[in-house]
Amino acid sequence: MAKQLGLDLPSRAALGRDAFFVAPSNAMALAMIEGWQNWAGGKLVLSGPAGAGKTHLSHVWAEMAGAQIVAATDITADAVPDLATGNVAVEDVPLIAQNSAAQTTLFHLHNLALAEGHSLLLTGELPVQHWGLTLPDLVSRLRAATCVTLDPPDDALLAALLVKLLADRQLTPKPDLIPYLLTRIDRSFANAITVIETLDAASLALKRPITRALAVQVLDKDTPGT
Repeated sequence: MAKQLGLDLPSRAALGRDAFFVAPSNAMALAMIEGWQNWAGGKLVLSGPAGAGKTHLSHVWAEMAGAQIVAATDITADAVPDLATGNVAVEDVPLIAQNSAAQTTLFHLHNLALAEGHSLLLTGELPVQHWGLTLPDLVSRLRAATCVTLDPPDDALLAALLVKLLADRQLTPKPDLIPYLLTRIDRSFANAITVIETLDAASLALKRPITRALAVQVLDKDTPGT
């Protein structure tokens, strides 16, 4: 059975290891996740564009390492002692760039979890130096972490993503749909997600299946001469 890519999708998305499509753009990140017991200092920063698979890899790691997953914006000071009792993945750390209290809380979680011998995974769209964090002690510790990046997709990975997005909606594309979409969309995970969401909405509104003909109608409607 061909493996498919699972990314930051609706709740029906498959987020297990078997649903992760391996390609040159994400192979290194997957290898680092699978080798988590050898992380330098017990921590890893995972970066990459929206929809690149950070949440999927966080879930893969959580299953392997028995870790909890928490959004950086949801961490409270009261929750730190419980979170620090085991391995923990903190998602979307840059979202607390303007919140000094949240940065202090993450700093305490970082120190306590590692002091207890546990591992820490942190995610964000850009490398740490571009996260905009303002707490010097937190910045220095995160910059000291190994960072691995999910790169933009090649055609094979983008095609797998498109198939996966449709499969999460219980849809199986006809053979001519995916090649057409690859010629019409920007090479980015975020754009692929937007296109499938747009086609899904049009399909529901027009009561028509998602086909190449529908994609031509929806995606080319603003193109001059069409």
